[in-house]
Order: sequence, then structure tokens, then C-alpha cells
Amino acid sequence: MATAYQNLSSYDPATVPDASNMRVAIVCAEWNANITEKLLEGACNTLEKHGVKSDNIFVGRVPGTFELTFGAQRMASFYHPDAVIVLGCVVQGDTPHFDYVCQGVTSGITHLNEVLDIPVIFGVLTTGNMQQAIDRSGGKYGNKGDEAAITAIKMHAFACRLK
Repeated sequence: MATAYQNLSSYDPATVPDASNMRVAIVCAEWNANITEKLLEGACNTLEKHGVKSDNIFVGRVPGTFELTFGAQRMASFYHPDAVIVLGCVVQGDTPHFDYVCQGVTSGITHLNEVLDIPVIFGVLTTGNMQQAIDRSGGKYGNKGDEAAITAIKMHAFACRLK
């Protein structure tokens, strides 16, 4: 659903499972750090709000959004978390680079969800301009990091029900 109709930070807390025993790895792209650091802050705050201990949140940084797939795979292998969240921001430019990066990271994260036994959450902003990214990283449309954290908690609970 378009964020014009749904704030990324809005959710019903009553629908969020207990996350006090969760371990979560977060991979954050350094590119567009003015945006990605706000996404990271939102994700960490939301995870802690729902019981994840700060000692059980493992943060790694990679240079750009394209590298998130490798970072997520390595973090999953090293930390053995219950979920991995990837955070990045790609802003449309004048070349097709935007399309290649977006397609690559989308395919990569989809593949990780197929081969790993834990959810890998796509918290990547793909925007037409920097203002749209600002609006979705704590601005008027909320914070994609909050949404990614809630999705990680819910997907972990979903996976646990099917063991």
C-alpha cells in the first residue's frame, strides 16, 4: 500500500508478539547515511520497545545497498539471529544504476529468504528523490525502520508457529 495512505510507523501494538527472547541482526548501508542511520535508529528503538534486549541486536554496516545481501548472509551465519533486517536507501538518478541496484538487492534478499531458515526483512527505501527518502525515514510518512522491525518480530513468530 502506498505510504500516502499508510504511515510506516503505524501499527497496532496488540498485534505484535512478545520479542523478549529474540536475537536480531541488522545490516545497514553506509550510502545515504543521513537516511539509513535514521532507519537504523527507528528499527533499534522499535525492537527494544517490544522487548528485544539491546545486547541481542547486532548491527553491521556495508558500503552500499547492493552489498546488503552479502552482509545479511554473513550476519546470519555469524550471529545465528532469529531474523535479519536490511536497511538501505536508493534514490533515482539520471542513469539506470538505480534499476540495477534495486533489482539486485531485491533478488538477493528474496534468495536469502528461500535458502535461510530465518526471515530476512527488506527495509530498503527505493525513492524518486531525496525528499521522498526523508519523508520515509522519520518524516511525514513515518520510518521504514519501524516497519521493518515489526515485520521481523511478526515473521519470527510466524516461523516459530510452523516448526
